[in-house]
Amino acid sequence: MHVLDHPLIADELTRLRDPQCLPQEFRQRVRRIASLMVPAVTADLPTTTVPCPTPLETTTGLRITRDILLAPVLRAGLGFLDGFLDLIPQASVAHIGLARNEETLLPEPYYLKHPPNLENFTIILLDPMLATGGSAIEAVRRLRAAGARHLRFACLVAAPEGVGAFESAYPDVPVFTGALDRCLNQLGYILPGLGDAGDRLFGTAL
Repeated sequence: MHVLDHPLIADELTRLRDPQCLPQEFRQRVRRIASLMVPAVTADLPTTTVPCPTPLETTTGLRITRDILLAPVLRAGLGFLDGFLDLIPQASVAHIGLARNEETLLPEPYYLKHPPNLENFTIILLDPMLATGGSAIEAVRRLRAAGARHLRFACLVAAPEGVGAFESAYPDVPVFTGALDRCLNQLGYILPGLGDAGDRLFGTAL
Protein backbone atom coordinates (compact mmCIF):
# COMPACT_ATOMS: atom_id res chain seq x y z
CA MET A 1 0.00 0.00 0.00
CA HIS A 2 1.50 3.32 -1.11
CA VAL A 3 -0.15 6.60 -0.10
CA LEU A 4 1.41 9.27 -2.31
CA ASP A 5 2.23 12.08 0.07
CA HIS A 6 2.86 14.94 -2.34
CA PRO A 7 1.75 18.57 -1.86
CA LEU A 8 0.58 18.98 -5.48
CA ILE A 9 -1.58 15.85 -5.27
CA ALA A 10 -2.94 16.96 -1.88
CA ASP A 11 -3.80 20.42 -3.19
CA GLU A 12 -5.57 19.07 -6.28
CA LEU A 13 -7.48 16.51 -4.22
CA THR A 14 -8.64 19.16 -1.74
CA ARG A 15 -10.09 21.22 -4.60
CA LEU A 16 -11.54 18.07 -6.18
CA ARG A 17 -13.49 17.13 -3.06
CA ASP A 18 -15.38 20.45 -3.05
CA PRO A 19 -19.02 19.95 -4.19
CA GLN A 20 -18.69 23.22 -6.12
CA CYS A 21 -16.08 21.61 -8.39
CA LEU A 22 -18.11 21.20 -11.60
CA PRO A 23 -17.61 18.33 -14.10
CA GLN A 24 -15.26 20.16 -16.49
CA GLU A 25 -12.98 21.26 -13.64
CA PHE A 26 -13.35 17.87 -11.95
CA ARG A 27 -12.14 16.08 -15.08
CA GLN A 28 -9.15 18.40 -15.41
CA ARG A 29 -8.12 17.92 -11.80
CA VAL A 30 -8.49 14.12 -11.95
CA ARG A 31 -6.32 14.15 -15.06
CA ARG A 32 -3.64 16.23 -13.34
CA ILE A 33 -3.62 14.01 -10.25
CA ALA A 34 -3.29 10.94 -12.46
CA SER A 35 -0.26 12.46 -14.20
CA LEU A 36 1.30 13.37 -10.86
CA MET A 37 0.88 9.75 -9.72
CA VAL A 38 2.60 8.21 -12.75
CA PRO A 39 6.23 8.51 -11.51
CA ALA A 40 5.45 6.70 -8.24
CA VAL A 41 3.25 4.05 -9.86
CA THR A 42 5.94 3.23 -12.45
CA ALA A 43 9.09 3.76 -10.34
CA ASP A 44 10.00 0.06 -10.13
CA LEU A 45 9.23 -1.02 -13.70
CA PRO A 46 11.83 -3.54 -14.89
CA THR A 47 14.43 -2.17 -17.31
CA THR A 48 17.32 -3.45 -19.36
CA THR A 49 20.57 -1.75 -20.37
CA VAL A 50 20.88 -0.99 -24.09
CA PRO A 51 23.38 0.82 -26.34
CA CYS A 52 22.46 4.50 -26.71
CA PRO A 53 24.00 6.52 -29.54
CA THR A 54 24.35 10.27 -29.08
CA PRO A 55 25.60 12.92 -31.57
CA LEU A 56 29.08 12.61 -30.00
CA GLU A 57 29.50 8.99 -28.93
CA THR A 58 27.71 5.81 -27.96
CA THR A 59 26.82 5.35 -24.32
CA THR A 60 24.36 3.09 -22.52
CA GLY A 61 20.79 3.74 -21.52
CA LEU A 62 17.76 1.97 -20.07
CA ARG A 63 14.64 0.67 -21.76
CA ILE A 64 11.52 -0.69 -20.09
CA THR A 65 11.46 -4.43 -20.70
CA ARG A 66 7.69 -5.01 -20.76
CA ASP A 67 4.99 -3.12 -22.62
CA ILE A 68 2.52 -1.21 -20.45
CA LEU A 69 -1.22 -1.80 -20.48
CA LEU A 70 -3.56 0.68 -18.82
CA ALA A 71 -6.82 -0.91 -17.69
CA PRO A 72 -9.50 1.57 -16.58
CA VAL A 73 -12.58 0.19 -14.85
CA LEU A 74 -15.64 1.65 -16.60
CA ARG A 75 -16.87 4.18 -16.29
CA ALA A 76 -15.05 6.27 -13.68
CA GLY A 77 -11.69 4.81 -14.62
CA LEU A 78 -11.95 6.59 -17.99
CA GLY A 79 -11.50 9.92 -16.21
CA PHE A 80 -8.30 8.59 -14.65
CA LEU A 81 -6.93 7.27 -17.95
CA ASP A 82 -5.88 10.40 -19.82
CA GLY A 83 -3.49 11.60 -17.13
CA PHE A 84 -1.61 8.30 -17.39
CA LEU A 85 -1.65 8.40 -21.19
CA ASP A 86 -0.23 11.92 -21.12
CA LEU A 87 2.98 10.51 -19.64
CA ILE A 88 2.84 6.97 -21.10
CA PRO A 89 1.49 7.63 -24.61
CA GLN A 90 2.87 4.32 -25.93
CA ALA A 91 0.70 2.30 -23.52
CA SER A 92 -2.05 0.01 -24.78
CA VAL A 93 -5.50 0.34 -23.20
CA ALA A 94 -7.85 -2.39 -22.00
CA HIS A 95 -11.42 -1.76 -20.83
CA ILE A 96 -13.16 -3.51 -17.94
CA GLY A 97 -16.89 -2.98 -17.48
CA LEU A 98 -18.14 -3.45 -13.91
CA ALA A 99 -21.41 -2.05 -12.58
CA ARG A 100 -22.00 -1.84 -8.84
CA ASN A 101 -25.23 -3.39 -7.60
CA GLU A 102 -26.53 -0.71 -5.24
CA GLU A 103 -28.34 -3.28 -3.08
CA THR A 104 -25.62 -5.88 -2.63
CA LEU A 105 -22.70 -3.46 -3.30
CA LEU A 106 -21.18 -6.28 -5.39
CA PRO A 107 -19.68 -5.69 -8.86
CA GLU A 108 -21.51 -7.04 -11.88
CA PRO A 109 -19.17 -7.58 -14.87
CA TYR A 110 -20.49 -6.75 -18.34
CA TYR A 111 -17.46 -6.09 -20.58
CA LEU A 112 -13.78 -6.98 -20.97
CA LYS A 113 -11.57 -6.05 -23.92
CA HIS A 114 -7.80 -6.41 -23.89
CA PRO A 115 -4.90 -7.32 -26.19
CA PRO A 116 -3.69 -10.93 -26.38
CA ASN A 117 -0.77 -12.25 -24.35
CA LEU A 118 -1.48 -10.33 -21.16
CA GLU A 119 1.42 -12.12 -19.47
CA ASN A 120 3.79 -9.93 -21.50
CA PHE A 121 2.43 -6.63 -20.13
CA THR A 122 2.85 -4.60 -16.99
CA ILE A 123 -0.81 -3.78 -16.28
CA ILE A 124 -1.87 -0.69 -14.35
CA LEU A 125 -5.47 -1.06 -13.21
CA LEU A 126 -7.17 2.34 -12.90
CA ASP A 127 -10.22 3.18 -10.78
CA PRO A 128 -10.59 6.49 -8.89
CA MET A 129 -12.22 4.91 -5.82
CA LEU A 130 -11.19 1.88 -3.75
CA ALA A 131 -14.28 1.64 -1.52
CA THR A 132 -15.43 -1.88 -0.61
CA GLY A 133 -12.71 -3.33 -2.82
CA GLY A 134 -15.20 -5.47 -4.73
CA SER A 135 -14.67 -3.91 -8.15
CA ALA A 136 -10.89 -3.93 -7.89
CA ILE A 137 -10.87 -7.56 -6.75
CA GLU A 138 -13.20 -8.61 -9.57
CA ALA A 139 -11.13 -6.69 -12.13
CA VAL A 140 -7.92 -8.39 -11.02
CA ARG A 141 -9.67 -11.77 -10.97
CA ARG A 142 -10.80 -11.34 -14.57
CA LEU A 143 -7.41 -10.10 -15.76
CA ARG A 144 -5.62 -12.93 -13.99
CA ALA A 145 -8.01 -15.44 -15.58
CA ALA A 146 -7.09 -13.94 -18.96
CA GLY A 147 -3.38 -14.48 -18.30
CA ALA A 148 -2.20 -11.29 -16.56
CA ARG A 149 0.82 -11.74 -14.28
CA HIS A 150 2.26 -8.26 -13.63
CA LEU A 151 -0.40 -6.05 -12.06
CA ARG A 152 -0.59 -2.88 -9.98
CA PHE A 153 -3.61 -0.79 -8.95
CA ALA A 154 -3.91 3.01 -8.87
CA CYS A 155 -6.75 5.04 -7.35
CA LEU A 156 -7.45 8.59 -6.19
CA VAL A 157 -9.00 7.79 -2.83
CA ALA A 158 -9.13 4.57 -0.78
CA ALA A 159 -11.02 3.41 2.30
CA PRO A 160 -9.35 1.15 4.90
CA GLU A 161 -12.06 -1.48 4.37
CA GLY A 162 -11.35 -1.65 0.65
CA VAL A 163 -7.60 -1.74 1.15
CA GLY A 164 -7.95 -4.59 3.64
CA ALA A 165 -10.23 -6.62 1.36
CA PHE A 166 -8.02 -6.08 -1.69
CA GLU A 167 -4.77 -6.90 0.10
CA SER A 168 -6.33 -10.05 1.55
CA ALA A 169 -7.39 -11.17 -1.93
CA TYR A 170 -4.25 -10.09 -3.81
CA PRO A 171 -1.35 -9.35 -1.45
CA ASP A 172 1.06 -9.41 -4.41
CA VAL A 173 -0.63 -6.50 -6.26
CA PRO A 174 0.67 -3.13 -5.05
CA VAL A 175 -1.86 -0.36 -4.43
CA PHE A 176 -1.14 3.33 -5.05
CA THR A 177 -3.54 6.02 -3.83
CA GLY A 178 -3.64 9.77 -3.52
CA ALA A 179 -5.33 9.57 -0.11
CA LEU A 180 -6.40 7.01 2.50
CA ASP A 181 -9.72 8.24 3.90
CA ARG A 182 -11.49 7.40 7.15
CA CYS A 183 -14.12 4.74 6.45
CA LEU A 184 -17.17 3.67 4.43
CA ASN A 185 -20.73 4.72 5.22
CA GLN A 186 -23.66 2.29 5.29
CA LEU A 187 -24.11 2.66 1.51
CA GLY A 188 -20.51 1.75 0.77
CA TYR A 189 -19.36 5.29 -0.06
CA ILE A 190 -16.00 6.58 1.15
CA LEU A 191 -15.98 9.18 3.95
CA PRO A 192 -15.02 11.96 3.61
CA GLY A 193 -14.46 10.89 0.00
CA LEU A 194 -15.57 12.97 -2.95
CA GLY A 195 -18.97 11.51 -3.80
CA ASP A 196 -19.59 9.30 -6.83
CA ALA A 197 -16.55 9.85 -9.06
CA GLY A 198 -18.34 8.70 -12.21
CA ASP A 199 -21.29 11.04 -11.66
CA ARG A 200 -19.00 13.97 -10.93
CA LEU A 201 -16.78 13.25 -13.93
CA PHE A 202 -19.61 12.99 -16.41
CA GLY A 203 -22.22 15.34 -14.95
CA THR A 204 -24.80 12.67 -14.11
CA ALA A 205 -25.22 13.40 -10.39
CA LEU A 206 -28.77 13.99 -9.16
